[in-house]
Amino acid sequence: MLTHAWSKERSGETNRYLTFPLIETGQTLETLQPFLISANAYLGTQGIVQALQNGADVVMTGRVADPSLVLGPLLFEFGWDAENYDLLGKGTLAGHLLECGAQVTGGYYADPGYKDVPDLANLGFPIAEVAENGDVLLTKLAEAGGMVTPGTVKEQIVYEIHDPCNYLTPDVIADFSQVTVKEVAPNRVQVSGTGGKARSGSYKASIGYRDGFLVEGEISYGGSGAYQRAHLAREIVEQRLAMLGVPVQELRFDYIGVNALYHDTLSQAITEHWRDVPEVRLRVAARTATRADAEHLSNEVETLYTNGPAGGGGESPLAPCAFVPRSQLHRGPACEKPSPSPPLPFNVPCRSQDCQR
Repeated sequence: MLTHAWSKERSGETNRYLTFPLIETGQTLETLQPFLISANAYLGTQGIVQALQNGADVVMTGRVADPSLVLGPLLFEFGWDAENYDLLGKGTLAGHLLECGAQVTGGYYADPGYKDVPDLANLGFPIAEVAENGDVLLTKLAEAGGMVTPGTVKEQIVYEIHDPCNYLTPDVIADFSQVTVKEVAPNRVQVSGTGGKARSGSYKASIGYRDGFLVEGEISYGGSGAYQRAHLAREIVEQRLAMLGVPVQELRFDYIGVNALYHDTLSQAITEHWRDVPEVRLRVAARTATRADAEHLSNEVETLYTNGPAGGGGESPLAPCAFVPRSQLHRGPACEKPSPSPPLPFNVPCRSQDCQR
């Protein structure tokens, strides 16, 4: 199964998995069966290797595990045995180091004054020089910004792997627990020591399902009493939703600048005067069953601008999108060259350089 939109004919393909647990909730897939719309299994290297063996210059895949995009060409190039799990583990590490692009050259690593990265605006992608024995030397172009150091490499190694001893992929269970990282020259880091075990025989799958509508609205308060006014705004929205009987499946309030990242307990622990912040932005987010309910909540946030606490501004309610074909746009009245397209009931201001104002 690569990827497919849902249909009655295809729904039978997942019926045998209905008792499988969902990683996020622990519930079975059966609980989502009425709402399923798509399924994507994370495949491995087999199709990539076959395509290369058949002379392909470019291989386009469906949903494939990130490391497999590198491991596949290595299997083809070196003729590795698909049952040599130590080599597969080494190739998987090479793919894992490259999969997030410039993360391993300093992107998502920089922390000014603590972990400084040079020339981030010119950040370059990594290059992996992989030996036939699976050892990896990581580097980058000399003229590119960023850096390749033991620190950047180690952070990428432990990124999104869950268990370093058992990194599950469609091709192998890689073992990163004995990996060694050594800087052999500036911006050149040697990585070795990866192991591997036989793959599990199962595939990870990503399931898409209908789950209502997400909506969020925001409004800012600044100056003396900013937090208290934002808190009052929250209470108003809560009371209005209850008064009007707007059904909300999930509802969340954040005070951006106060507790949006760490929520209440941690935020209060790390910020001594968290109630005295000079500015705060209230964020209201909700999940609803219908679009109408989502729009209603958005409207309640927008009305805080004039019907809520003093000094609110910069509100960002839900905004409907309109798509107009370019061929249907015509120039404003100040332009010399009118469009031959039929006019719309509104004028679009001219931004073209060839248009005289």
